Amino acid sequence: MPHIPVHPSAQKRHRQNLKRREHNRAARTQVRTAVKTAAEAISATDAGAAQEKLRAAISALDKAASKGKLHRNTTRRKIARLSAQFHKKHAQQAQQA
Repeated sequence: MPHIPVHPSAQKRHRQNLKRREHNRAARTQVRTAVKTAAEAISATDAGAAQEKLRAAISALDKAASKGKLHRNTTRRKIARLSAQFHKKHAQQAQQA
């Protein structure tokens, strides 16, 4: 059974926590979706589309980190891994474009 606060300040804190939880959850979902679409685009053959999706994912990750939704080291690690995947697969195509 979940804890139900009795004191008014505890009730308010509980309401605030629920709101923050929903905001954080939505932000993390958007980040996961952006990273997933970027990874799928990177594994495909089109370097231009992959670069676009990579930029969108980096933007989403940075935004989440700046708002405190994700830890900054987590976002840096995810960006580094996505970028490494991109450069490993599309290095020659990106230089020619």
